[in-house]
Amino acid sequence: MTAPRAIVIMGVAGSGKTTVGELLARELGWRFDDADAFHPPANVAKMSAGAPLTDAERAPWLAAIRRHLDDCLARGEPAVVTCSALKQHYRDVLLQSNPATALVYLQGTREQLWARISARQNHFMKPAMLDSQLAALEEPAAALVLNIAPPPTELVAAIRRALAL
Repeated sequence: MTAPRAIVIMGVAGSGKTTVGELLARELGWRFDDADAFHPPANVAKMSAGAPLTDAERAPWLAAIRRHLDDCLARGEPAVVTCSALKQHYRDVLLQSNPATALVYLQGTREQLWARISARQNHFMKPAMLDSQLAALEEPAAALVLNIAPPPTELVAAIRRALAL
């Protein structure tokens, strides 16, 4: 198995993508980026108002993340990127069947996710949006799937073992 040079960590809000992604990138000495940083201001404003984005609104965001991954790989700079990537066609844009990019899915129950989101302060993702994310979620067929119950250090260790990092 060839170790990936880029990893996309996906899951709904509250799954721990940022926490796990930052820790993984730090341990590996890789670049880390959160997909939220690629949203245009209009998307952030809409989500801050509690409204989910349409696929048309997500398309430029997903394309920007894909360009970023391509640029990192072209420069030989390994990267970890977190992104909700709820639908298969979103993941198709992000991964483009690139064997250098691995997908990790952080999976949790509604109760786990609700508790985490409800505890957040100053984040544009509101707890009421969880149900819309869960309704939109198409669980991936081809991903490393990890339950979010263990601490982030254990999840990172599991990722490293499974992906030979």
